[in-house]
Amino acid sequence: MKRHTLALAAPLLALAATTAITAPAQAQQAARPWSNAKLSPDARAKLVLAQMTEDEKLTLVFGLFGTDFAPKNFKTPAEARPGSAGYIPGIPRLGIPAQWQTDAGVGVATQGSAVNKRGRTSLPSGIATAATWDPALAFKGGAMIGAEARASGFNVLLAGGVNLLREPRNGRNFEYGGEDPLLAGTMVGAQIAGIQSNHIISTVKHYAINDQETDRFKMNAVLDRTAARMSDLLAFNFAIERGTPGSVMCSYNKVDGLYACEQPWLLTDVLRRDWGWKGFVMSDWGATHSTVAAANAGLEQESGWPFDEQPYFREPLKAAIAKGEVSKARLDEMAHRILRSMFAHGLFEHPITAAPLDLPPAMLKAHADVTRADAEAAIVLLQNKGDVLPLAATAKRIVVIGGHADKGVLAGGGSSLVYPVGGNAVPGLEPKVWPGPVMYHPSSPLEALRRQLPNAQITYLDGTDATAAAAAAKQADVALVFATQWTGEAFDVSLSLTDNQDALIDAVAGANARTVVVLETGGPVLTPWADKTAAILEAWYPGTAGGEAIANVLTGKVNPSGHLPASFPRSLAQLPKPSAPNEGETRYAEGAAVGYKWYDAKGDKPQFAFGHGLSYTRFAYAGLKAAAPKGTVTVRFTVRNAGTRAGADVAQVYVSGNGWEAPKRLGAFQKVSLAAGASKPVTVTIDPRLLAVFDGASNRWKIAGGSYKVLLGHSADDIAATTTVTVPARTLPASWHP
Repeated sequence: MKRHTLALAAPLLALAATTAITAPAQAQQAARPWSNAKLSPDARAKLVLAQMTEDEKLTLVFGLFGTDFAPKNFKTPAEARPGSAGYIPGIPRLGIPAQWQTDAGVGVATQGSAVNKRGRTSLPSGIATAATWDPALAFKGGAMIGAEARASGFNVLLAGGVNLLREPRNGRNFEYGGEDPLLAGTMVGAQIAGIQSNHIISTVKHYAINDQETDRFKMNAVLDRTAARMSDLLAFNFAIERGTPGSVMCSYNKVDGLYACEQPWLLTDVLRRDWGWKGFVMSDWGATHSTVAAANAGLEQESGWPFDEQPYFREPLKAAIAKGEVSKARLDEMAHRILRSMFAHGLFEHPITAAPLDLPPAMLKAHADVTRADAEAAIVLLQNKGDVLPLAATAKRIVVIGGHADKGVLAGGGSSLVYPVGGNAVPGLEPKVWPGPVMYHPSSPLEALRRQLPNAQITYLDGTDATAAAAAAKQADVALVFATQWTGEAFDVSLSLTDNQDALIDAVAGANARTVVVLETGGPVLTPWADKTAAILEAWYPGTAGGEAIANVLTGKVNPSGHLPASFPRSLAQLPKPSAPNEGETRYAEGAAVGYKWYDAKGDKPQFAFGHGLSYTRFAYAGLKAAAPKGTVTVRFTVRNAGTRAGADVAQVYVSGNGWEAPKRLGAFQKVSLAAGASKPVTVTIDPRLLAVFDGASNRWKIAGGSYKVLLGHSADDIAATTTVTVPARTLPASWHP
């Protein structure tokens, strides 16, 4: 009898508990109608805004650095997450949560001055993820770092770098998505969507035309506005459409003579009027230069005080409103946009409850698998003479040289740096302070190779003595040279490898014809030794499990499938601007002809073309057809794995028209995984803006009627099939989107 009583009591107790919980919730919803999640984000923002005081609105628009900053005697509030990028206090009276902000695009970073570093998972660099040409993989990576951000106590992740690679020496190219607007916007947009699947806000940055680090706080980027619409801004447009970021971060540089964070053409005309984007603009840390001009141009949140010369929002904004220089309606709009993004991305319904220094080992292990898969798919096999790769089982003597391959894999420097669990594998390298430290994730390619090839004799030399390295290579079946290029925020680089690494490669290749070079770089580099080496792998900055990923590709456990998101030049003379990045004004005379488009327009051939990437198998295309029955071009073809092992191919569709900035543009792409001998039909659609020229006078996209070429290729300079399609004339508003 007692057992039955308890069984009956359990649901009654649950009902009572539910009633007890529901009643206060209902009462709160009556008192706070914006708590009703069934309402639209705009409606909810409007309701709570009506209850806010002016000072509360001013609180939302002013962000603080999340770390003590000694140069300005700044002490971060106790409520901020230690060692974080930013903090905006909440408003408990109205149930508005705080905003806890963390860098950056590859994982949860810790600011260098913080005493306790968060050990977190690092994705491969942004340009590496772009090299996968796999939006689904980018989404998974974004979801992973977003999950770690939430688990670490953050609800804003300052990720989503989509600046085009105009200047291959830009120190931050490793954070971005390459040289083509479709590829960069698609991949970064997918990552943003993944991040925000965790009920946190992601940014897209750095808006806009932020293509070098030299003189980054004042450099004036001058680019024809029509060309910008078809290049840099189109990349942002694609990323915003695919990822719907809650925030856009405006950049340090000037654009056409005005700082980007007070440039009304960028912030109001393009972003709000033409694209219809509804989120809020935050400044980069130190990128705000005014109160009235910035607020009226479209900046909603001054970020990271004390990095600006002085506070421009909060009290100065309050004074400007009192004088009528900034309207009360504009302040309402600023606060509304911030609140709308917080509602739209779940910051109210999914509050942050904890901020642990360490994460559960099981989570970190699972996330290491995600980042390893990303790194494996990102590695580009640039060259493979004589099929020296994958490493044959009969290769009994292997020498590994240089690149600290015995310890770990390189990471980029600056605000995006993720500190690894286990610490820096190669501590003490210069610079030791920001934008350093130079970081090596403790994932050793050497040790991973030894685990995978237990019957081989694998020796290691650090590469500082080229003569000794050459002697060791001469005695080996295969020589693996690891070459590195450290890049980071706040500085630009040479495209030549430093520390005599080119000479080292020359010496080793001269001693052993079966020399393989593994590059860990932030972007394109010069490869003057390419003709002397057997194979070249571009591994980028491969992240937490990068050593294992590199070994998996070298041994053939994983078939390489990465393709270049940026062209590798033969020499600096091939660049639109061969001279080094300069201070002051930079004029982009190439216009929209960025990267492979520049080479095509000049009839020049780079060392390795955009889209290039080899495999351990072969792929063939057949049946290319294109049609535009309703004005939208659809392309169909079949991909076949013509080799003897499973692999993945990136089929690239280019389009060619008249009166463009270059002979062709990337119009669509599809990554296809196939077993040996298998085939798969593929259908892709060309975004009509990629057939158009932007007309500044009418503020519209104009597609000329007539015949267009459709080209199917393995890369920008390896076209396998061509067909034509007739497209009717068409005009699209600047606000058009799929």
